[in-house]
Amino acid sequence: IDQDGGKIAAFLKNAWAKEPVLVVAPIIGRLDIILPLLSPYTDHTVMINQAILQLPAPSETRGMADVPATPDCQRPSLEWLKKL
Repeated sequence: IDQDGGKIAAFLKNAWAKEPVLVVAPIIGRLDIILPLLSPYTDHTVMINQAILQLPAPSETRGMADVPATPDCQRPSLEWLKKL
């Protein structure tokens, strides 16, 4: 196992010397997946998305008849957002 670690370290050192962009790009790609889970704004985004009314898009053939005029379900309030 020690030899494999040495090979990986040598590979990364060589890759960093020749093409640092190719070393940094996968790291940034993985951070793109992890950071939203750690962000405090994720919770607010979820709360805003739950409070916004999601209406179905009207189809071109039926016109606006399939979009309800008033929502049937109760949505959470956005008062917390005004207090931020």
